[in-house]
Amino acid sequence: MTNSTQTEDAKSGAAIYNKTVLSFYNLFVLGFSNNYAWKCPTTSILAFYNENISANHLDVGVGTGYFLDKCNFPTSPTDQALPKIALLDLNPSSLKATSKVLQRYNPVSYQGNVLERLPIEAHFDSIGLNYLLHCLPGTLSGKGRVFANLKPLLKPGGIVFGTTILGQGVERNILAKGLQRLYNSKKIFSNRSDSAEGLEEILGENFSTYSLKVKGCVAFFSGCY
Repeated sequence: MTNSTQTEDAKSGAAIYNKTVLSFYNLFVLGFSNNYAWKCPTTSILAFYNENISANHLDVGVGTGYFLDKCNFPTSPTDQALPKIALLDLNPSSLKATSKVLQRYNPVSYQGNVLERLPIEAHFDSIGLNYLLHCLPGTLSGKGRVFANLKPLLKPGGIVFGTTILGQGVERNILAKGLQRLYNSKKIFSNRSDSAEGLEEILGENFSTYSLKVKGCVAFFSGCY
């Protein structure tokens, strides 16, 4: 797959998240699909955010901003400063919707493709990629460039963390199989060959230390450069 083709496929996948889709995303994806298809409750992902997020955070592939809205930022009782939040997404509708949800934090928004070099000069203590990798076109080996592109944006000692829905090596019920088949056919997902083994390989190639666990169909990962 050429870079130009991959870029166009990434745009096609991101385009589905328009204002109408985003209006029922939390109910259908976070409320229904996580529980009944992917067998990974949204509360587990929120807990993962609470474990890894910093008060200087970049979120990549922002969705509706649900987890940033609900999570607990690690600010001390004596520190009255708001957490610094930046948002990166290819889809302007997602950026607009999430910025509105998080307006109390005055987030900074960047529109861009994480598969390409990112002209962002800010640096962060944590970077989150929730439900992003399974939406990116290509195989996991190609998606690994995401971590290389994010490396210049992370401060020393910082952490990259995220979740992704796997297409191989996990037990899937009828609903999960049906949704994955539909989403892959529509290029909303590109995860038919995504496995925990493949994800671990690209984590090992990009991070000095990393962790990986699987709950239902969902892989939870984190890494430090």
